[in-house]
Amino acid sequence: MATATGAMAATSRAPIPAVAAFPGDLGLGRCRAAVPGWRTGGRRLRASPSARRPFVFSPRGVSDSQSSQTCLDPDASTSVLGIILGGGAGTRLYPLTKKRAKPAVPLGANYRLIDIPVSNCLNSNVSKIYVLTQFNSASLNRHLSRAYGNNIGGYKNEGFVEVLAAQQSPENPNWFQGTADAVRQYMWLFEEHNVMEFLILAGDHLYRMDYQKFIQAHRETDADITVAALPMDEQRATAFGLMKIDDEGRIVEFAEKPKGEKLKSMMVDTTILGLDPERAKELPYIASMGIYVFSKDVMLRLLRENFPAANDFGSEVIPGATEIGMRVQAYLYDGYWEDIGTIEAFYNANLGITKKPVPDFSFYDRSAPIYTQPRYLPPSKVLDADVTDSVIGEGCVIKHCTINHSVVGLRSCISEGAVIEDSLLMGADYYETEDDKKVLSEAGGIPIGIGRNAHIRKAIIDKNARIGENVKIINFDNVQEAVRETEGYFIKSGIVTVIKDALIPSGTVI
Repeated sequence: MATATGAMAATSRAPIPAVAAFPGDLGLGRCRAAVPGWRTGGRRLRASPSARRPFVFSPRGVSDSQSSQTCLDPDASTSVLGIILGGGAGTRLYPLTKKRAKPAVPLGANYRLIDIPVSNCLNSNVSKIYVLTQFNSASLNRHLSRAYGNNIGGYKNEGFVEVLAAQQSPENPNWFQGTADAVRQYMWLFEEHNVMEFLILAGDHLYRMDYQKFIQAHRETDADITVAALPMDEQRATAFGLMKIDDEGRIVEFAEKPKGEKLKSMMVDTTILGLDPERAKELPYIASMGIYVFSKDVMLRLLRENFPAANDFGSEVIPGATEIGMRVQAYLYDGYWEDIGTIEAFYNANLGITKKPVPDFSFYDRSAPIYTQPRYLPPSKVLDADVTDSVIGEGCVIKHCTINHSVVGLRSCISEGAVIEDSLLMGADYYETEDDKKVLSEAGGIPIGIGRNAHIRKAIIDKNARIGENVKIINFDNVQEAVRETEGYFIKSGIVTVIKDALIPSGTVI
């Protein structure tokens, strides 16, 4: 059953919907223009701590609920700069990052990881976006220029999505040393923008979020920094950096992957951030999502004056800001979120979109679509195939085969008799003509795609892979970890990953 993602892909250049202004109750009761400490033009007048106005939290003011509305003045398109951190070498996602940057890794049949934060920005009226990267950025550059290359948001907004690669300069001859260092190295460019806040995002997370609510909570609480927080139970909490808050939602303590008594001490009352009492009891911890809003003047001061040698936001700059008395607030995001940092997490996130009746993450939300590069591919062709609980991308040719609980990427060619189970096929970057295939066959070669009678189970097949006839990729011996790069594949967490452009000869058993 082919998906309808083609039409959605073609919306990658659609205009950004305007943000509506709602004069009624907005969680904390007013639009920004009426709040003390601001003047028309959106410049914040920094008040002394004693002069801060009192405020009362409500769930709509500090959490990402469906019912809350936003009224940003000035709106996000003119007052917020989005900065997406592309990550380092992506060693935990290797070999998917062998020939591409982590944000350029394909996702969900038609998309790439970078499309998630960029789409969240565009749907949130944040139209000025930089993407920072330093490893294997050629395919990322190409994708961003094709998907978002024209003037986003029209003449007045002057929106853009630009890649900023690490570069040497007289002041700093080094590569990016971490998230904070990457932003510091380009601060000379960021400070030229006449904005109020910097929205710092990661390029390898899967989620859907309205950043306008995030930014509004930042402004309503008069915060210096606001950290997006995910509520979680005790079992998951040990794998994350946790935060402790006071009764105003202000962060007072951090702990990295705590265990035992230290973990117990990090329990918080999450009703403060908007959870109902029952769910707050189930989810008594909050973890940092690695997503932040910084007031512009605060970012400049922290990176240049307070912590000029700090490399990382999460472990150095933000805890340091708390220690020196800055107002660092938590903002609750209570929805699906996945950090796609490992092969196992990537595999599970992709297969999660095939779940029924409700997938973990949906690409079918018309109010907040995920944009991507318009490829103008033909519809997928399915000829006498048995396809169940699967997602099929654009331009595929699927003949007389069986596909179950799998994601099949664009331009995939699957031959007669093949069986695909619990797998992710990324597809191909181009088609081979019938003449190409004939020449290959005569020379003993293998065309791009899945050959006749191949059996693939619990595997990731990267782009342009050539899988021969009667190949079995089923991890028969249940190997958990193996490096077979010269043979074209890796095994991590029991998942076989076939490398991009690899050739698996006919009759091979893995």
